[in-house]
Amino acid sequence: MNDWQTALAIIGMGLITVLTRGFFMIPKNELPMPDWAKNGLRYAPLAALAAVIVPEIVMTQGELINTWQDARLYATAAGTAYFFWKRGILGTIVCGTAVMLALRIGLGW
Repeated sequence: MNDWQTALAIIGMGLITVLTRGFFMIPKNELPMPDWAKNGLRYAPLAALAAVIVPEIVMTQGELINTWQDARLYATAAGTAYFFWKRGILGTIVCGTAVMLALRIGLGW
């Protein structure tokens, strides 16, 4: 690619990014949206978080884990149980991390 083609590509990508990210801020009035779409968007952050975290828990090097001796499973279960018991985020993180460290360092999982 020439220098002008590279510059044109960078400018084009920048314009597309600004347009797509600013799309909802351009109109002066709120965009009408059906109730089912508003309800669905409430769960979008949770779905995105699950899509990122679940593969990290149940997969190793692109394949499903094939043993129950994986510290991530027990750490996830302990963290989930703590969250439903106390409803605290910091405690959930500390509990899951403590279980994971104990199993990895103590048992070598």
